[in-house]
This record gives sequence, structure tokens and C-alpha cells, in this order.
Amino acid sequence: MGILCRLVANALDATFSKGDAVAIDMPLTVDAVVIYLAIVLAGLVVVSIADSFAANEVAVRLLISKAKGIFTQDFILRGGKKYPLYSRVIEGGSCKAIVIPVTGNRLEVDLREQDLSWEEFLSTAKEFPRSNCYSPMYHSIDAVTNILFSSGTTGKPKAIPWTQLSPIRCAADSWAHMDVQAGDVFCWPTNLGWAMGPVSVYSSLLVGATLALYHGSPLGHGFGKFVQDAGVTILGTIPSLVKTWKDTRCMEGLNWTKIRYFASTGETSNVDDDLWLSSRSYYKPLFECCGGTELGSSFIVGSPVQPQAFGAFSTASMTTGFVILDEHGIPFPEDQPCIGEIGLFPIYLGASNELLNADHDEVYFKGMPIYNGMQLRRHGDIIRRTVGGYLIVQGRADDTMNLGGIKTSSVEIERICDHVDESILETAAVSLSPIEGGPEQLVILVVLKKQYVKSSQELKDKFSKAIQRNLNPLFKVGFVKIVPSFPRTASNKLLRRVLRKQMKDELALRSQL
Repeated sequence: MGILCRLVANALDATFSKGDAVAIDMPLTVDAVVIYLAIVLAGLVVVSIADSFAANEVAVRLLISKAKGIFTQDFILRGGKKYPLYSRVIEGGSCKAIVIPVTGNRLEVDLREQDLSWEEFLSTAKEFPRSNCYSPMYHSIDAVTNILFSSGTTGKPKAIPWTQLSPIRCAADSWAHMDVQAGDVFCWPTNLGWAMGPVSVYSSLLVGATLALYHGSPLGHGFGKFVQDAGVTILGTIPSLVKTWKDTRCMEGLNWTKIRYFASTGETSNVDDDLWLSSRSYYKPLFECCGGTELGSSFIVGSPVQPQAFGAFSTASMTTGFVILDEHGIPFPEDQPCIGEIGLFPIYLGASNELLNADHDEVYFKGMPIYNGMQLRRHGDIIRRTVGGYLIVQGRADDTMNLGGIKTSSVEIERICDHVDESILETAAVSLSPIEGGPEQLVILVVLKKQYVKSSQELKDKFSKAIQRNLNPLFKVGFVKIVPSFPRTASNKLLRRVLRKQMKDELALRSQL
């Protein structure tokens, strides 16, 4: 890999200028990792774009980053089927594309005049007498190496620069909190378009572990067999992925006992699903990780030196300080069980200090309280600290609701509703203010499992009883709607704001009839 990285770096020098932003829009393959490392090695800036994005989303990211070029593939190969990628990329922008064939050595698409095939691009390095040697570009610690984008859960994606510190933070957190060591085989199905892509690269390679890359969908038995055959020792997941494995029973008959630790991020975990996952390898620990692209890491995590609880976090990550704020912005005592918005201490190794398309201070600091002389940093998560000191994410601050004068979170309600009937695949809870005014109404949307039929009224009755019994007897369900699926970001995060708007529009239309 080192030789190929140096070859690509030489080709980059022949094609672009130092400091140029160059995008990657392709699956997380060996070629993608080589390209990523070569761009950094050559003193250019990686622009991370997820391969699932539509053309307009690609265009937005190329425009914001001012990318001079983009690496991509002619197609994406999934389940034996080919899906166009190059055509989406060129529809989304006019910068130079370097195109890698998904199969064999020949492209199956016709390139534009300004674009290069992978073979043509590499041939430009032959102008150098020693193309397998390369002197790296040295930059200051705050030089940008990677531009990533927020997932879009709060609207327009924010362009977040990672500096030279970000890789150090990635590797340090994984070493300290997931015990990644030399000799481990590290696997986390993800993409360079999301923070976990670069995190996986740095977390494994900087400590001498092997990065295991699966070319295909992680949803089925094929991925599980890869985990078995590759001897994966640390497996990262997202909760919705684990739910699919469990519900479809696609991982039965496989041997995952080489796995030392599991990890999970991206969504709120389900305790039963976590228990099932842990059982795949003699009930090994599962470390929860909660962070943000703008942090370059997690702010609360698990730890191999502490007892772990499924669906919960046991500690703040290294260098991280935080308080939990009440509704008036006043911190709760550190040893007190509580629930509130988290406020991060501003000194945080590897975190962003600028945004390319927004005011960094306004997004992360404006309006946050002062604590011990420090202005706290906003992250937006609602955190519950339990009696035993564990931390549980209750959702985003904008996913809280006021029901009967009592604040609660969407996640807390969904945890209860998900288990009231065997027909339920997942639920989403939002609150709406009636058009005529008055208290917020609780609306629950439901996705049913295949081949199940239920009435909204039947589910409403069950939800009401379960919520009143397990959460608060004063909470009432105002409306239930069964839908085929939920809107999500490309990183699979639930877009409750979209559901909230859809339901608001629907109820407004009903009121006019």
C-alpha cells in the first residue's frame, strides 16, 4: 500500500497544485484508502462525499469545498448489480474526474474530455524518475487535511475542516476506549463521506492494526461470513444495522468468537439488540460512542477498564469535559442523576474551530452559558445521567417535547413504543402544536414489519397504556399514523424535523376539510 500511495501522490503532483481540494466519492475500498492517504501525503485536502448522494448533493459539496477534482468509480457493485456513480458525479459538477473501473481494468463508461481514467492518471507519475519515492508535504498542526460535511439532520450540511490534529484524536480515542492494538483486525462498515470512514482508517493504521474492508452491503450473510473469515477482532456497527441482522437472522451459523469488542455509533442503541449482538461472541463488551464530525471523535464513550451497560456510555472521552444543563442553562451537580442538554468544555483536542460555509462561533458557542469562566460549546444532544453514573443519549435538543408541562424526549417515548406489539418495526415520536393553539400533542408514526396489518386506533390504545405505565400517567397520544418508511439522512439518522413538518401539513389540510 505504501508504494501505491507514493505513486498516487506523484500523480497528484502532476495533475493538481499544492493545497487543492480533491474529492473522493466512492465506496470504502483499498483504492479509496490509498487515494485518501496519498492526498494528505501530497499536501492536498480531501473532500469527503458519500457514494449514496444524489447529483444535487454532490454538487453542493463540490461547490462549497471548491474542489478541483474528484476520484470516483464508473459504477457501484452491490449484490451482483451495478449502480451508476460516474454519471451522478458529472451531473453534480464540472471539475476533473479520475474514474476507477469497478471490475477489471477497463471502464464501462465514456469519459468527458477533461476526465482521466485511473490508468491514465497513474501514468502521469512516470514523468518522475523515482515515482515510488515521495517526500511528504509538511504542514503546521492546524493545516486542513480533510473537509467533511455534517449529516444534514439540522438542514443544510455544514462544511467542517479537519486539521492535522484530527487523525491523532481519532487514533487516541480508539486506542484508549476500544483497546485497538497492533495485530487487531478492525472492521466498521462505513464510507469516507462520513466521519467514521477517516476514523476507521486512522484508528487502525496509526496503531498497527489491520483495516478490514468489505466490498458490498453489510446487511446480509455475506458480510457476516467476511467478518468470520477475516478474523475480525473489533467490529463497529450502527444500531439499525444490528436490528436488521437480528430480525432477519442472517448471521446464524457463523463464528464470530474472535471478536474481542463491539462498538456502536450513529444512533441510539436498543438494549435487546445489543444483548443479541454481544451474544455472537461469548457476550463480549459493546462500547457506545457518541460524538460529532465537528469534534473529530466521541465526547462520551465506553471503556474496557469500566463495567459497561448496554445502550449506555460509561465515561467522557479523553480531554473531554462537560456539564449537563437544566432548562435554565444551569449545570446540574456532577454526581446528581439528571437529564438536560450537554455543554462541552471549549478546549477539546481535535475539534473544529472554523466552518467553511457558516459562522462557527454562532453555530457552536452563541447563547451557551459561561461555566467556570469558560463559554461552553454547543453539541445539541440531550443526555440523561443515571443513578449509577452511566450516560444515556435521549436525542437531539430539538427533539425534546413538552407534554402536559413536562419535558421529555422523542427517544425515550420511542423506546417504549417499539416494544408494545410484535408487528412494530420502528416508531418515531414528534410533538405538534395544534393550529388553534394550546398544549403540544404527541404524534407517533409507525413502520410495521412485513406481512403485518394493524389499525392506527389499536396501536394508539397500546401506545397510550404503555407510555402512561412506563413513563408518565399524564402523557396522552394524540394521533398515530402508519407509514411505509421514515425519512433518513444518507448516514441513516432519522429526520424527525421532516416528519414533524409532514404531520403539521397533513393536520393543517385536515382542518380545512
